[in-house]
Amino acid sequence: MDRKLVKGLTVRAQSPYRAVLRHHDKVVFCGGCAGITLEGFDIAHDGPGAGPLVVQIDGQGGSGARRVVIRNNVLHDSFKNDVLKINNGARGVAVQGNVFYNQHGSDEHIDVNSVRDVVIEDNVFFNDFGAERATPARLPEANRQTSSFVVVKDSNDDDDGVLGSQDVVIRRNVFLGWQGHPGAGFILIGEDGKPYYEASGVVIENNLLLGDSPIPMRAPFGIKGARGTVFRNNTIVGDFPGAAFAVRINREGDNPRGQDLHFYNNVWADPTGTMLDFTDTPRQDVDTFHLSHNLYWNGGAPVPVGRDDSVNYTADPARVIADPELPPLHDVVRPRWLPERGAFADGSNSIAQVRARLIERFARPPRGSAVVDRADPRNAPADDIRGRSRGDSPDIGAYEVGKPATASDQRPRQ
Repeated sequence: MDRKLVKGLTVRAQSPYRAVLRHHDKVVFCGGCAGITLEGFDIAHDGPGAGPLVVQIDGQGGSGARRVVIRNNVLHDSFKNDVLKINNGARGVAVQGNVFYNQHGSDEHIDVNSVRDVVIEDNVFFNDFGAERATPARLPEANRQTSSFVVVKDSNDDDDGVLGSQDVVIRRNVFLGWQGHPGAGFILIGEDGKPYYEASGVVIENNLLLGDSPIPMRAPFGIKGARGTVFRNNTIVGDFPGAAFAVRINREGDNPRGQDLHFYNNVWADPTGTMLDFTDTPRQDVDTFHLSHNLYWNGGAPVPVGRDDSVNYTADPARVIADPELPPLHDVVRPRWLPERGAFADGSNSIAQVRARLIERFARPPRGSAVVDRADPRNAPADDIRGRSRGDSPDIGAYEVGKPATASDQRPRQ
């Protein structure tokens, strides 16, 4: 696609996910395009040996890829490199309400690389390489190397007019089913060891991150050479075997120290009580950070403190140490698309239904939970993971429980 459409054009499958796009190379390429929306397709490589990338939105050095929307698609099974790459000066890109699974090698579901104004919202991310119950040793070797689900970075200096990805929002997504390299995780900001900040102005909010896999990861969230990052009102729950339960902040290569990093109103809950390391944040790699109004829970065991780490829960002046009473992560289904059934593996008929089921089952605390009304309203988003208003007394975590109806609420309006 290289058309520039001022009024915009939507290319939509008449029957969602029934229109199949396959190729032995890039399946969809948007180079000089603008004003394009792609909606409702099943998009993947056609098999082993395919060329790199399933979908690419290429800014072509800053001259192309504007106002592009990827919405309500099943994007999966790259046999080389990323499932979706947004790069090279692209701007004004929205990735909304898709399902992503099964990237290839040391690459990502979404590689956000040297861009501006990108929104990734209401998606579901997981991997399912046919080894759901496998130990790390049983996972196929190629699949053990897969990298983070979403990476935001800048690999090419200012060659495309953008130095460091800017103004990226990652919100209201669900992450589950980790199968990948033990040095990676769900979301990573910065990666390539550049001497400049690879990302700035990144907001990660209202996401649900599920620790439902026995495969070790480095940390659910990572920062390498970034500044101005806000991580707020996310729910991280389950058992994350690996190095750090919450976050790793470090430097790669020539990266500057992480600066102006903010963590507000998050739930970090390990109901198994096996959290051994809360963060991996070497003092020489972290400059300024702020931690406030988060909930911490290690199944009743002490939340660990790292003597050599900059970021510990004890730095949070408004911390809540309590059980959020979230539902157990039993029988989590990885909702891959099953075209022969015309449904997803969890029985859902749409991506919106897949996402809603995961949220209602695993993110919703009871009304009496310690998260209720305990967030800092000054640093909370206006809505929650479902897009519902938080009001004046927001809850900690991704899900706003809401207030019970009063007698006056039940009276008929006059």
